[in-house]
Amino acid sequence: MSEKHTPFYPTEMLLPAEGIPRETWACVACDQFTSQPEYWERTEELVGSNPSTLRLMLPECDLARADERIPEIHAAMRDYLERGILVPGVRNGFVLCERTTASGVRTGLVGAVDLEQYEYTPGAESPVRPTEQTIAERLPARARIRRGAPLEMTHILILIDDPEGTVLPPLVREKDALRKLYDFDLMQEGGHLAGYAVEDPKAVSGVEEALQALKRKQGDHSMLMAVGDGNHSLATAKACWNEIRETLTEKERKKHPARFALCEIENIHEEALRFEPIHRLITGTTPEELYDCWERYAEARGMGLGEEGEGHTFQMAIRKDEYPVVVRNPEGAIPCETIQLFLDDFLEKHPGAAIDYIHGDRTLRKLAQQKDAVGFLLPEIDKNTFFSDVETLGVLPRKTFSMGEAEEKRYYMECKRI
Repeated sequence: MSEKHTPFYPTEMLLPAEGIPRETWACVACDQFTSQPEYWERTEELVGSNPSTLRLMLPECDLARADERIPEIHAAMRDYLERGILVPGVRNGFVLCERTTASGVRTGLVGAVDLEQYEYTPGAESPVRPTEQTIAERLPARARIRRGAPLEMTHILILIDDPEGTVLPPLVREKDALRKLYDFDLMQEGGHLAGYAVEDPKAVSGVEEALQALKRKQGDHSMLMAVGDGNHSLATAKACWNEIRETLTEKERKKHPARFALCEIENIHEEALRFEPIHRLITGTTPEELYDCWERYAEARGMGLGEEGEGHTFQMAIRKDEYPVVVRNPEGAIPCETIQLFLDDFLEKHPGAAIDYIHGDRTLRKLAQQKDAVGFLLPEIDKNTFFSDVETLGVLPRKTFSMGEAEEKRYYMECKRI
């Protein structure tokens, strides 16, 4: 296996056999709707007795039943393979995906990422890097599912910085000549999903050539790919591979299926790929107390707070009003880091206060109307500086951004042997 190859490889992918309903096969990522068990109860009702990816994963809202569920998951995987419920859909290639949601049509390419070219440790200079800090405590439950599993699915979305559209658009232009694999509506308001096989050797090599050109343009030590969704799932795959690789010869390591994790790459510049800031809500304090502490904190570190000027700008939501706050000479590289550093300090000194991370402007404004609550509306994420921000910081502060709403997250569809 060439060490000069980019981290993204063609692979064999399994799909449900003909006659198995796609609408009940595909389910949303396991880390969604964690506080809404009713969503998963409804999914259970919709799936019924049909073969489904619901049987091959553990929704995180059900982690308390891990001891019971994990053996069932492994058994279902073996059953689907033995009974021919899962069959080869692509032999040695990619799947071109078109996902339609309220945001528009989003294009992605499903393949395998080389875990030897990915690191999640801070300061890594690997071609594939995380966008958020990996929390070690979140890996064991996922690792228990992966260990002993004969196959994997994926909700991992990996971003490429391709403003000129050199990697995916050429495939889209040839879409009508590709073999259609699936085309159906996703359950529970997930939109629509269509997939096409990319198997022609010329098309497959064209993807590699385009990624190589992108890598040359960005520089040898640059970050070619950033993990947008599924950071902890990919970190789990890496940790499990590190365990396996120690039992293999050098020759075996080069082609072992566990070395490669299924993922989907998407161009960060896709218009339908929404990046939304995650806002902050502080409860258990008063606006006056919090702002006074913020002023003292800023002054002690050579920063200033005001209503205008150059710096990092936030909107403080207090009851039904909003107030602009500009942090001059900010200590963080991006606004999210600047506010999080202060809030971490404030919470440490005020044990009676608490923080919550809120998706959506409207939700934050509503929650900020509570007594003894202060909301912070963060500015929009700049896609044009996203990759450079990650490279500057190593990883972004926790809860910096969300790629769309829960229903827009990746649904499990393809499988790969590991």
